[in-house]
Amino acid sequence: MVVLNRIYTKTGDDGTTALGTGERRPKYDLRIEAYGTVDETNAAIGVVRLYTAEMPELDAMLGRIQNDLFDLGADLAVPEREGKAERLRVVASQVERLERDIDMLNDKLAPLTSFVLPGGTPAAVHLHVARTICRRAERVIVELAAQPGEPVSAAGIQYMNRLSDFLFVASRVVNGNGAGDVLWVPGQNR
Repeated sequence: MVVLNRIYTKTGDDGTTALGTGERRPKYDLRIEAYGTVDETNAAIGVVRLYTAEMPELDAMLGRIQNDLFDLGADLAVPEREGKAERLRVVASQVERLERDIDMLNDKLAPLTSFVLPGGTPAAVHLHVARTICRRAERVIVELAAQPGEPVSAAGIQYMNRLSDFLFVASRVVNGNGAGDVLWVPGQNR
């Protein structure tokens, strides 16, 4: 259980923050950037949910994703270390659930004949914003994983990769199952 009695601690006033292990790192540290960008993705999905109350199935999926993103933040905030007790980790079943949700949503959509521009309904546009933030988070997490001594769970990387796909498919769903998509027209303004 998490108990937050006091919101400000002043411990970060020196430009550092604590990982879940207690280790202090500079606030610009790549691991901090990774879970901070996951948090930004979560906030963007929160904005999307302002527009999805009338779509309870999709809204429930987004709510589960928000919880998963907190799991991923916790995973990233506590690097795996040999001999240490295992902490909360993103697991394969979370990735698999996301894949099932993508497949279920995608079954309703006509195949694409062009790339899709961010547009259409407000929900679709916000889903595209969340997707681009998610892609940035994925890039940071992959960069972190490439650093010596900075373990990252494979399931966490897979989750972010699938999540950007989910957000794209969901943008088409909220655009009338693709009918309201704004398609790219190559060279249109030559």
